Amino acid sequence: MGTGTVLFVITAVAVVFAIVKGLRIVPQAKVMVVERLGKFHHVANSGPNILIPFFDSPRVMEMRVGNRFNRSHLVDLREQVMGFETVQVITHDNVTMEVGSVIYYQIVDPAKALYAVENLALAIEQLTMTNLRNIMGGLTLDQTLTSRETVNSKLRMVLDEATEKWGVKVTRVELREIEPPSAIKEAMAKQMTAERERRAEVTKAEGDKSAAILQAEGEKISRILRAEAERDAEVARAEGRKRATLLDAEAKADATRMVFDAINAGGGATPEVLALRYMETLQELGKGDNKMFVPYEATAALGSIATLKEVFAKEGTTKTQSAPGAAALSAQSLTRTLQTQPPAVPVRNRPALPSEE
Repeated sequence: MGTGTVLFVITAVAVVFAIVKGLRIVPQAKVMVVERLGKFHHVANSGPNILIPFFDSPRVMEMRVGNRFNRSHLVDLREQVMGFETVQVITHDNVTMEVGSVIYYQIVDPAKALYAVENLALAIEQLTMTNLRNIMGGLTLDQTLTSRETVNSKLRMVLDEATEKWGVKVTRVELREIEPPSAIKEAMAKQMTAERERRAEVTKAEGDKSAAILQAEGEKISRILRAEAERDAEVARAEGRKRATLLDAEAKADATRMVFDAINAGGGATPEVLALRYMETLQELGKGDNKMFVPYEATAALGSIATLKEVFAKEGTTKTQSAPGAAALSAQSLTRTLQTQPPAVPVRNRPALPSEE
């Protein structure tokens, strides 16, 4: 084997070794920072990359994974999650509490993340803790418990501004937990219980008020309806009485008309008919206890009695021989008395009786 062959073999082996040694495959969503002779040269992207042996070397980056730090030649460009242990903070009203936080960030410039800061994970952790203490120190206890979104926004803005020169973009910051002291927890529990009791009392009072109002409105409506019903009943009764009076008057008018027609149909108002009606009227007026009626016109009464005497004489021919009764004696006595005493009031427009003719 000649010298040229030996040199060719050595060169071929060196080339193959260099290719094998310098070939690097970078996974997707990751990059590799390459240094040449200790100086930043380029960033190897995803896929196969050739590095010159003994000249090019990847830069190691330390990243935090969970509670430990991991050293790798690859830089992950995906969004990373970094959670921190609880730290003690003092609020504006001097209340000490423990606060835990979680941040989400993404490396946008691998070269700055390696050369602009010594330890990126440690820098982000310390920056988050200090700014969290500053922000929570400007808030009271109640504000820290009710204004988590405000604290998250302020903390994200501060971290994003501070980590921009490190080639890092902070996308989101969340307060994981807020733990006040046990005494504060007990006081808050008592306050919450008292507030709930107060709300229950207020709700009960409002319910009683509404019930009383509804009951009063119901009674008012009931009274109004009752008054309207009574009014309608009175109106109905008055209309009934009015109708009854009208019907009674119409009945009397019809009866009078019928009597008048019957009298006209029977030959007119004869003295006998007038005397009979006169006596019926006297009988109606004399009804009742402790009442005595004296006729107003004595001559009319005498004529009526004479007319009735003639009527009774025609009907009772069989009883003429018997002794007169009490009614006949009373009529004869009344006739003698009235004949001796003249009437007190003159008679005007009186029809002539048979006795006067």
